Amino acid sequence: MRLTILGGGGFRVPLVYGALLGDHAEGRVSHVTLYDEDPARLAAMTRVLQDLAVAAVVPDAPAVTATRDLDEALRGADFVFSAIRVGGLEGRAADERVALAEGVLGQETVGAGGIAYGLRTVPVARGIARRIARAAPEAWVINFTNPAGLVTEAMAEELGDRVIGICDSPVGLGRRIARLLGARPQDAWIDYVGLNHLGWVRGLRIGGRDELPRLLADTEALESFEEGRLFGAEWLRSLGAIPNEYLHYYYFNRDTVRAYQEAGQTRGAFLRDQQRGFYAEAGRPGLPAGAALAAWDRTRAEREATYMAENREAAGAGERDESDLESGGYEKVALALMRAIARDERATLILNVRNGSTLSVLDAAAVIEVPCLVDANGAHPMGVEQLPLHAVGLVTSVKAVEREILAAAASGARADAVKAFALHPLVDSVAVARRLLDGYATAHPGLAHLR
Repeated sequence: MRLTILGGGGFRVPLVYGALLGDHAEGRVSHVTLYDEDPARLAAMTRVLQDLAVAAVVPDAPAVTATRDLDEALRGADFVFSAIRVGGLEGRAADERVALAEGVLGQETVGAGGIAYGLRTVPVARGIARRIARAAPEAWVINFTNPAGLVTEAMAEELGDRVIGICDSPVGLGRRIARLLGARPQDAWIDYVGLNHLGWVRGLRIGGRDELPRLLADTEALESFEEGRLFGAEWLRSLGAIPNEYLHYYYFNRDTVRAYQEAGQTRGAFLRDQQRGFYAEAGRPGLPAGAALAAWDRTRAEREATYMAENREAAGAGERDESDLESGGYEKVALALMRAIARDERATLILNVRNGSTLSVLDAAAVIEVPCLVDANGAHPMGVEQLPLHAVGLVTSVKAVEREILAAAASGARADAVKAFALHPLVDSVAVARRLLDGYATAHPGLAHLR
């Protein structure tokens, strides 16, 4: 089985390859093709994967090739993993700066920053989807490119249900709750519903019984894990649910924006500088065996420790616990998804898929994030209870914004782009929306036509 990774020079690629090294079942991935436009990043990442294979002492490790030719990368692929970053981390840093200058959130996927990133990424994602449809029409596409729900919906216009979005946030949240309740994560049914980076755990069933009320009643337990410290026990009990960590940007928006404005460096700028150092080190000529992997391990540990640092500061949540530093597990979700489809090994996974009739407040084509049953025919959203009104308001507002981004990316019309910014609940001003768009059009040459 052949896997192609778009954005193959990306920092998180070793997580995927590491998961493949642990898969010894018949029909496993035997060949990985890395595609990236940056030859230096490709070379560095190829070294890290070589070190991983040696360290794992796996005699039949998947072969790795690298290419800058997209059609070559896609040819013969059974699965395509899309993890591109249009504009790179420099683009993300610019997204954050422009938004914060207007006093609004500039996070990568939430608010103004997410809209700017979407406007840059959707045209590229659509183009890639068309290339996949021509070069590898039987391939299944697993999308991790952010904003994941929006990009999956854009690619689905060309690929239908053969593109499935994944995210590690619901996985990590469900794992933490299950362990607190004394259960193995794989033995728990997680009632999770929403959009990507905008969802809620509304129940967690162990042996057929919902154990979430027991957790919500226990203040000490609630405040012992990351989301509990971020949101506070009182607010979680008011909601009767555990929100995805990204909802902190909505529920505590002013506090978070203030913390971001007061920070010495934005998250995107930190990652840009950090990864610049890593790729320079990992790509250095004459590097001894194992050194590239060691550099990657050090960099990843620092990256995980500083994740959402401003939110934790705003909430007074302190440093991350060791258990919170564990990878959210998107690579494990990707592997489980590929296994379920390729081998018809049924699995239940939280994924980004087209709604169909799952949530009555959204149309059939809207991509949502819900538990899905996966088999050889793809991912099928499972029936869920409808959202409460406060969640309906957020979900429908943000989905409306996503639709305006899709429209603006197709039309190139300034009016559509302004509407996307103005309708977002974390922007809420037409005047600010216009200034934001002008700022992004100046910062990103690809958006210059929207001035």
